[in-house]
Amino acid sequence: MSILSILFGCKKVNTDPISNKVPSKQEIEKKEVPFYWEGANIYFLLTDRFNIGQPNKQLSIDRPDSTAVLRGFEGGDIAGITNKINEGYFTKLGINAIWFTPIVEQIHGATDEGTGNTYAYHGYWAKDWTAIDPQFGTKKDLNDLVKAAHANGIRILLDVVLNHTGPVTEIDPVWPEDWVRTEPTCDFSNYENTTACTLVNNLPDILTESDEPVELPDALLAKWKQEGRLSQELDELNLFFERTGYPRAPRFYIIKWLTDYIHEFGVDGFRVDTVKHVNENAWDELQKEAEYAFETWKKKHADRVLDDNPFYMVGEVYNYGISTGRGFDFGDKIVDYYDHGFTSLINFELKNDANKEYESIFKKYSSLLHSKLKGKSVVNYLTSHDDGSPFDKERRRPFYAANVLLLTPGASQIYYGDETSRPLIIEGTEGDATLRSFMNWSDLDSLPKIKQIHQHWQILGQFRANHPAVGAGKHKRLAKSPYVFSRTFIDGEFKDKVAIGLGLPKGKKSLWVKGFFGDGTKLFDFYSKTEVVVKNGKVILDNDNNIALLELAE
Repeated sequence: MSILSILFGCKKVNTDPISNKVPSKQEIEKKEVPFYWEGANIYFLLTDRFNIGQPNKQLSIDRPDSTAVLRGFEGGDIAGITNKINEGYFTKLGINAIWFTPIVEQIHGATDEGTGNTYAYHGYWAKDWTAIDPQFGTKKDLNDLVKAAHANGIRILLDVVLNHTGPVTEIDPVWPEDWVRTEPTCDFSNYENTTACTLVNNLPDILTESDEPVELPDALLAKWKQEGRLSQELDELNLFFERTGYPRAPRFYIIKWLTDYIHEFGVDGFRVDTVKHVNENAWDELQKEAEYAFETWKKKHADRVLDDNPFYMVGEVYNYGISTGRGFDFGDKIVDYYDHGFTSLINFELKNDANKEYESIFKKYSSLLHSKLKGKSVVNYLTSHDDGSPFDKERRRPFYAANVLLLTPGASQIYYGDETSRPLIIEGTEGDATLRSFMNWSDLDSLPKIKQIHQHWQILGQFRANHPAVGAGKHKRLAKSPYVFSRTFIDGEFKDKVAIGLGLPKGKKSLWVKGFFGDGTKLFDFYSKTEVVVKNGKVILDNDNNIALLELAE
């Protein structure tokens, strides 16, 4: 491994896989691996539960009530994420995109909907889309985060909510009836009973299907006036509606407020919440305005642009699985969300597929991504913040989980603590709170087993980041026993190819790569940091690792 690769992490020698010609040092210094969302390595975290960057921050919102276990604010913030970026935590894990839960100002009161008294620590209960909740930080903190991320080659995904406001509390009034509906509750039996309804009780649903102009809520106007920014907000809205010609309907106000974060900070993408509960035309409109904002920001900040990728939107269509392909079936209507603003959807299927053998998983995903979903992608996960049936909930198979998640074709989503076996079963919790404990930094600092698990995730993550072929390439099995497979990715002049062995025996082992790497080719096993040469269609490794990550030697 060259010192340049070590220094630059995600940078990789662009060796020509046809001639095996290794470029000169000068060529190496000029080249780096292009980024593809189709093979991204995304880290997802709860802003409030990851890291405390400003323990003594001043809070302008009083939230004094006691809460049920893990249902109040724990102190994590935007600055805490930035600190970990600057420490190199994400780079060492091979992360090239970070998605964190919404940071807009949340409702001030607490609710109890059957799971215990709860504050909006998770970020999905918006009160004011134009402000950042002081519990999470400030706009300066967000600007610092995006700058730090971009300086380290990491993209930022904002989690955005268009479907609903926060619940109604004693101090958080319901929005006007021309903005929201408060009944009926969705029963998910058809399209209308999934979109024109409240997701759960006491979660007012934005009338996103309406084109009727509405006035801004009095409570929001009063809030802006008190904060000294009423004129500015109204002037910006006037400019937005004059430029776009949209009616002043509820969804267009929120689209404006959401895309302001692109205009101001240059975030690279949105993870969009509750997609199937909003009429699909709204996502076309959000994508259009997001792309406009992204291109405008890039023109103003040419020195901070990472690449020419367009704005990225990944949607949470709850229970969508990769086998579904392009159309999500409501029973009485089929919607292709890939035709409505999304380049990727979250795949809820891998947590079940993970119980199958490697080849079955990899072959299936490669086949679907290069046929039905060609030109689009999915984001795979094994654990998340609201999936009560994750893979390996008791964290008994952390090495296998890493292999499946990070080597399955598609983009990967590491949920914070996957890499450190953060417990997903917390005594005394109700509902999804058990999935949302604070990041277990102390375990990583003190427990040898956790350090070993973490190192495995780091090596796989770095290899994946160095090689778009792993997530975006085509899969092919090279040998059944020991199991060896290849991934190949070609985009114009950029070519990338790797071979990977899994379930390997201890000691001396022979890996079959004939027909993929020619005899005499020098390869580097990224896992054991060993250089080998292909001979008689094979490479020989002698170690106790059950995995090999083979790349062209630099």
